[in-house]
Amino acid sequence: MAPTVERTAMSPEEFRLIRDLVYEHCGIFFHDDVKYLLERRLNPRLPVRQAATFSDYYRYLRFGADRRTELEQIVELLTTNETYFFREEYQLRAFVEEVLPDLVKRRALDRRLRIWSAGCSSGEEVYTIAILVRESSLLAGWNVEVFGNDISRRVLQIARKGIFGKSSHRATPPDILRKYFKPLPDNRYQIDDSLRAMVSFGHLNLLDNEMVDLIGPVDVVFCRNVLIYFDKEARMKVIRTFHRKLRPGGYLLLGHSESLINVSTEFELVYLKNDMVYRKAEAVDWSEVRG
Repeated sequence: MAPTVERTAMSPEEFRLIRDLVYEHCGIFFHDDVKYLLERRLNPRLPVRQAATFSDYYRYLRFGADRRTELEQIVELLTTNETYFFREEYQLRAFVEEVLPDLVKRRALDRRLRIWSAGCSSGEEVYTIAILVRESSLLAGWNVEVFGNDISRRVLQIARKGIFGKSSHRATPPDILRKYFKPLPDNRYQIDDSLRAMVSFGHLNLLDNEMVDLIGPVDVVFCRNVLIYFDKEARMKVIRTFHRKLRPGGYLLLGHSESLINVSTEFELVYLKNDMVYRKAEAVDWSEVRG
């Protein structure tokens, strides 16, 4: 019988201090009813940081020499990254059949598009977008940049390797699987090198303005099932970031359970044949308005 491992208890005050510090770091908010989850998942970190109590651990998170790395470790432990290829197929159909044709018209002069997957997890969404771009005859000869960011360095390592298990392909069309993936042992698949060359991945905290400022203007933002981790204030800040980064006429695609109601009025809600999406308004030419 395995020995019982004694677990350090987390007081309500310790929970609030650590919870608020994580929120301050990345915008993820944990309600009071998940105190047990934080206590269970963070217990193994106490001996690593030579902390006898969660109060000691909190002090390390505040003042420790490697506090930022430890905060990133907490985010790894407390968030889930469940995703798969071709998730929310109806939205992807709207992207291919309605969003892309509109952007092709808008960007016809320079024939360049930049597509950002914010909170890309292990990369399935980024590679899905790359496949859709590759399959679109509208974008033949275009310069299309597809990139993803996530706060978790662990999932970004998976994304860069481009090797995925069978569960990631629960919605992948069989012809796409055969065309763009190489079968490996143990029901795993390696994505085609030409697609890996199309995309890039980077570590990013969406609430870190200095990091976000490194991202240039984009035409589409995919941010699906990410805002659910944030409270209203953090959501508003992230949405303002997306609005700032999108070019006029650019699109924001959220998860099916997410909306901008009571969060932002800066975007237009566009009713497409296949889905509803958000769009940044076109810039107004005031000289024409006055004329």
